[in-house]
Amino acid sequence: MTFELQATDKNSWARAGEITTDHGKIQTPIFMPVGTVGSVKCLHFRELKEEVKAQIILGNTYHLYLRPGLEVLQQAGGLHKFNTWDRPILTDSGGFQVFSLSENRKITEEGCTFRSHIDGSKHLFTPERVMEIERIIGADIMMAFDECPPGDSDYKYAEKSLGFTERWLDRCYKRYKETEDANGNGLYGYHQSLFPIVQGCTYPDLRRRAAEKIAAMDVEGNAIGGLAVGEPTEKMYEMIEVVNEILPTDRPRYLMGVGTPANILEAIERGVDMFDCVMPTRNGRNGMLFTKHGIMNMKNAKWKNDFSPIQEDGPCEVDRIYSKAYLRHLFHAEEYLALQIASIHNLAFYLWLVNEARLHILAGDFKPWKDEMVKAVTTRL
Repeated sequence: MTFELQATDKNSWARAGEITTDHGKIQTPIFMPVGTVGSVKCLHFRELKEEVKAQIILGNTYHLYLRPGLEVLQQAGGLHKFNTWDRPILTDSGGFQVFSLSENRKITEEGCTFRSHIDGSKHLFTPERVMEIERIIGADIMMAFDECPPGDSDYKYAEKSLGFTERWLDRCYKRYKETEDANGNGLYGYHQSLFPIVQGCTYPDLRRRAAEKIAAMDVEGNAIGGLAVGEPTEKMYEMIEVVNEILPTDRPRYLMGVGTPANILEAIERGVDMFDCVMPTRNGRNGMLFTKHGIMNMKNAKWKNDFSPIQEDGPCEVDRIYSKAYLRHLFHAEEYLALQIASIHNLAFYLWLVNEARLHILAGDFKPWKDEMVKAVTTRL
């Protein structure tokens, strides 16, 4: 995998670049739709490509490991062939699921023992096992196994958690190298990159320690995890700044699980290149639409007789052919089409937003555009 840094904004840390993988190129900044079980909820891949213009999607290691399972995925030839997505894929490590399954897991030096949310069966994720699982899934970008501490963790717990993450990273990297062939490829004959994850909660010294260790590894890309998990928004921005002062500028930086349109714009300003979040699809399925003019709750009575397009200047076809009144009707009638339209719209908007940021970085006027756009996207319509 390679990363070409094409431009840096003169008034901020915002960057435009291009990642090249064996499954295609990714122009940054980029938003990655979340395809938890190998599909992005409510969307066909044709819509992802043509309407949303997605360049890369995510798969979830924990969920794919449990269902359909590794045997099926390996027999299929990996996730790309199983789900027919022929562009890049990134898999998380399962670390966030470890965090979210707090009632059904136990963390030790060896790894994490947890019970399946499907049938209660017991499983063990070790750093070595996670690398083997991600090799079988076959993602172009694999995440190292980490622990994601709650945003309000005290210093003692955050330090202990980071210790696990750092020692697990060493074991991940060792197993990652052991499972590549002589040409540096994975199980299916193409290259898979390993991204370490910076943890450390909201403590600057822990974040610096983690970032320095990861920067010294000289890998193909790096991630920032453990944010947007309950800490104040300003603290999240502070931690991004602390970490990005240390992470190398010639490698892509991925902020995991973030966030709102405003969060993404603020993080781009601070030097982040890659994003993912379930918000556009999850909130869309609940009637919330994000637009460049503001946020709309499509269940509200104010749209009942509004026959204007969902967004006349929107980035995808559904914005122009369906009215606000019709979409509101679909939500109140509990029609599945409502979920599909809203999901397509929100993802297309997120991809439009990061591409617009890219264009303004290249044009040299990112900062004033971003300041105005943050005001717009946080307005309630």
